[in-house]
Amino acid sequence: MISTLIKSATIVNEGQKFISDIFISNGCIQTIAPQLNVKADHEINAEGLHVFPGCIDDQVHFREPGLTHKGDIYTESRAAVAGGITSYMEMPNTIPNTLTQKLLEDKYQIASKNSLANYSFYMGAGNDNLNEVLKTNPRNVCGIKVFMGSSTGNMLVDNEKTLEGIFANAPILVATHCEDEATIKSNLEKFKALYGSHLTVAMHPLIRNAEACYKSSSFAIDLARRYNTRLHILHISSAIETGLFDNELPLDQKRITSEACIHHLWFSDEDYKNKGNLIKWNPAIKTAADRSAILEAVLNDRIDVIATDHAPHTLQEKNQSYLQSPSGGPLVQHALIAMLELYYLNKISLEKIVEKMAHSPAICFQLENRGFIREGYYADLVLINLNKLTEVKEENVLSKCGWSPFMGEIFHSEITHTFVSGHLAYENGKLNDNLLGKRLSFNR
Repeated sequence: MISTLIKSATIVNEGQKFISDIFISNGCIQTIAPQLNVKADHEINAEGLHVFPGCIDDQVHFREPGLTHKGDIYTESRAAVAGGITSYMEMPNTIPNTLTQKLLEDKYQIASKNSLANYSFYMGAGNDNLNEVLKTNPRNVCGIKVFMGSSTGNMLVDNEKTLEGIFANAPILVATHCEDEATIKSNLEKFKALYGSHLTVAMHPLIRNAEACYKSSSFAIDLARRYNTRLHILHISSAIETGLFDNELPLDQKRITSEACIHHLWFSDEDYKNKGNLIKWNPAIKTAADRSAILEAVLNDRIDVIATDHAPHTLQEKNQSYLQSPSGGPLVQHALIAMLELYYLNKISLEKIVEKMAHSPAICFQLENRGFIREGYYADLVLINLNKLTEVKEENVLSKCGWSPFMGEIFHSEITHTFVSGHLAYENGKLNDNLLGKRLSFNR
């Protein structure tokens, strides 16, 4: 691995902005200091560029195995790296569902041969695999995923004794998708009775409504408090849910944490008329008031992490009628620059973006030596030009599905370089596959 000297960068890290050099060798940050005079194999003049710790995405669906016509670890990890995401945690609702330790290890083997970014995979929970779940190794697996709402796939956990067994005995963090299935089914039947086959995607946030989210999230929190579970609730989508979380404890002392996703921070139900099924997600994108409340909860630390829920589908699949169209969409390539656009609009600071997309995921999941720009830590870094436009076009979308909900958007920032474990994996539009990402490890 070659050594690199990054000169005169504006570093954004741990609540501070300062100009310094960074020397990278053997995959790690060796020295951070102004005007370094060291010999390196490669030097980057970063004057005028900002350097962030690489983003850590705690929720992606890369579709491998079994759904690789939509995406795979090879293609989606490259899209992530081009977007400044250096580490990801991938979900178990692939085919077959990741419900055994053998199937979990199979995914790690695929990633070891194909992933440009660092990686971890969730162990999936079902109604009848508690013994397998409890074998999960806390040191090298990010968490256990529980679908308390069926979403995409067939992994709904609705057996209360099973849920109690998971929450009472889980050896590591439990991450939940929270939507109450009974509420959703009832709403859907009401809308079918009213509109028959004329349901539209604009009805999605009314069918999968805030009540369904709140009922399930509050139930998960009640279970976690009863059993002292380390709980992480994914993709908060409603204003009412934000009141379930506190901001009084430091993050590393919280037992219950939460995540917001890019699409819930960017879009609202007003966008369905133009974007249609392209912004159909579960949980649903809701009102502008919900969007504002989620951002406020990010800013005041009731919500701890910003992620993507990257979940690609083909355009052919998305262009089906509302009920047939699957939920989810590709986001990893444009997540960071979308958040930087909110910075450009004076809605969030650079320091807060770094906190929520790098520091906080590392703290939440107890990642080993990642998520910060510190000497001795892995050199997961992203260099950004805050004054160069990026237009999202079909020809520059790297996800296998070939589209983005941001198609046609012109952002005010550009990602210029991404380092993954010290390897310059992306530079000025070009990916470098000479070295692959590493399996993430955890201080547990």
